[in-house]
Amino acid sequence: MPELPEVEVVRRGLERWVAHRTVADVEVRHPRAVRRHLAGGDDFGQRLKGHRVGTAMRRGKYLWLPLEDSGTSILAHLGMSGQLLVQPQEAPDEKHLRIRVRFADALGTELRFVDQRTFGGLSLHENTPDGLPDVIAHIARDPLDEQFDDAAFHAALRRRRTTIKRALLDQSLISGVGNIYADEALWRAKLHYERPTATFTRPRTDQLLGHVRDVMNAALAVGGTSFDSLYVNVNGESGYFERSLDAYGREDEPCRRCGTAMRRRPWMNRSSYFCPRCQRPPVARLS
Repeated sequence: MPELPEVEVVRRGLERWVAHRTVADVEVRHPRAVRRHLAGGDDFGQRLKGHRVGTAMRRGKYLWLPLEDSGTSILAHLGMSGQLLVQPQEAPDEKHLRIRVRFADALGTELRFVDQRTFGGLSLHENTPDGLPDVIAHIARDPLDEQFDDAAFHAALRRRRTTIKRALLDQSLISGVGNIYADEALWRAKLHYERPTATFTRPRTDQLLGHVRDVMNAALAVGGTSFDSLYVNVNGESGYFERSLDAYGREDEPCRRCGTAMRRRPWMNRSSYFCPRCQRPPVARLS
């Protein structure tokens, strides 16, 4: 599913094209697209009509549109193939259009949720006092958040007694990092994905966080990562950071640092890509 840079690209598009517009009508074309809104599609549409959409917000991989005149927000689950597109009202419907949101103004554009695989969807939730939809209140801040606490992250990392890639993908510890950017940051930091978190010193943690931030900022600069036409930003323009990936997807290709053939290993129903020379596995300790 999209990681922080891809979701941030979408958030910026929504901020530009949807913020401060009033909802006139909602059309739910597929029930699975609102399955997380337990009251159903009719209730979802009725509860949005007449409300003014605020500035799009994001924490980690999670994206939401607060309603300015209510204590609720529209939470967007992009899933594997979800797209939030701003389209001219007269544009032909996409084949996999699931939800349409029309606005009460003369701008001539509407918001569409398109999802081929129907793993994603939209839902309406009450906000916490901090302004988050209540169902994601447990999600940690992401490393690009100005209030992310590096020292607290290091302390939590040491307490987890797990391995570093598992920790990076734990959204209650640090949000926004997925499989792709974890592999990229670990390659940059010369760390094996199975390194125990208990071995991390504060300087090593700070170095890794620096690489996580660098790779995410690099992806943001070029619009996110897209491996097929299913990920696009809010106006339908694909990201292309995959051209710059150093680790992910590069099995048997030479490491860009030392020339050794990159390897792929199955990992938690995913894959981990690494350089066997630059990212040596941890040595098992005898008990």
